[in-house]
Amino acid sequence: MKLIIVGFGQCGGRIADEFARLNRKARGQRGIDIITGAFAVNTDVADLSGLTKIKPDYQHRILIGGRKTGGHGVGKINELGAEIAREDGDKVIETIRSSRQFSEADAFLLVGGAAGGTGSGSVPVIAQYLKERYVDKPIYTLIVLPFEHEEATEERTVYNVATCLKSAYLVADAVFLVDNQRYVMKSSPIRSNLAKINTLIAAPFYNLLCAGEEKKHKYIGAKILDAGDIIQTVAGWTVIGYGQSQISFAKGIFKRTRDFRNKATETQKGTQTMDEAISGLSLKCNPIDSKRALYLVSAPAKEVNVDLIKELGTYLKGLAPEAIIRSGDYPREGGSLDITVILSELSDVEKIRNYFTKTISLISTLKKRQEGMERKDKGIEVTLKDIPSLL
Repeated sequence: MKLIIVGFGQCGGRIADEFARLNRKARGQRGIDIITGAFAVNTDVADLSGLTKIKPDYQHRILIGGRKTGGHGVGKINELGAEIAREDGDKVIETIRSSRQFSEADAFLLVGGAAGGTGSGSVPVIAQYLKERYVDKPIYTLIVLPFEHEEATEERTVYNVATCLKSAYLVADAVFLVDNQRYVMKSSPIRSNLAKINTLIAAPFYNLLCAGEEKKHKYIGAKILDAGDIIQTVAGWTVIGYGQSQISFAKGIFKRTRDFRNKATETQKGTQTMDEAISGLSLKCNPIDSKRALYLVSAPAKEVNVDLIKELGTYLKGLAPEAIIRSGDYPREGGSLDITVILSELSDVEKIRNYFTKTISLISTLKKRQEGMERKDKGIEVTLKDIPSLL
């Protein structure tokens, strides 16, 4: 599957930069393209300057709202970000459309942080514009949720997240949900390393996008998971996960023997890797709430057999009994068994529901606060008229 990646704001731009790096990796290691265009859109010049893999010309790093912001961002006001996106939306879309490989793309993926101003406001607006113009290409969004400390210290953060999520959900074909806090907890060294987190966010897409674009016969799976399967699976609230287990040939874990112990170990290795993918989903959710799902198994060709695929399918069906499940294999040389899992069309996501509940309560609080300020202002005005003016 080939994507056009557009990152909005600082967070979205850096993740788009990571996808551009993945495309270079796919081109260098596998001789294929998975990203037909990577773009960064921002109201802040400094953020655009900090990217490393997206081409540095103005056709790939797009500055919007320069007249209103002076190139210094929107200060977390996502209404302003949305307003600027509406004004400069044509500029963004025309720049993307003029890219050399535009027609090869199977879908758009718009990326942004939900807590900020530019990304939070721009992603839904541009998604709507693209949806109106390109009805044949799915519009996906990848929305990154804030760290817990950001939610705790800034009321505006929760409001931005809720309004961004609702707006994106209404216009996009699917919303990939990514919780920053999930990646912080994976290992302590990355707490202060946002670049590492961005790498972890993009990594699960690598094999998934490569599998359907593979050109070499020996790397084409018996059951190909291509763009059509992904498009039919991905809808509404969506999460993605990735698991990896090392195949220890020296210890005979995947020996080509008929010993029942080796067979049991092989199956167990697969379910453990599936467990890792499920536990490492980009947002904590209950798999039982998903209506669609897919999994991709990537391992050396000799290690991918019917029993393994069947066992993994049965295992995932047990976790998501109501989901329509699609699967595929991607035979790659190497010493690891990799499994990518997508759960989609989630009927309920607790964290998202909590954002909406908190924002409704916050709006009520802000209205009361505003009414109190108006009463105070009127009190000042009553006495103000009796004070002489020097003007």
